[in-house]
Amino acid sequence: MSEISKQVGRLIRKYRVEKNITQENLALLCGGIDRSYLGRIERGEVNLSVEKLYEIANTLEVHVRDLLPK
Repeated sequence: MSEISKQVGRLIRKYRVEKNITQENLALLCGGIDRSYLGRIERGEVNLSVEKLYEIANTLEVHVRDLLPK
């Protein structure tokens, strides 16, 4: 995948870990996405839809811009 996908994934993981949320719990809170899919997102292996990015940001209680690389 692209470097941007990897950077977004790292940022999602950073905020998830800071908030002490497991991958499984975040996946459930994000409308029941599969935990393995969330793992692939965090590793930058998938192209994330804008809709899913907003859903993850809202669940993590961060602005979507915080999940985008500078």
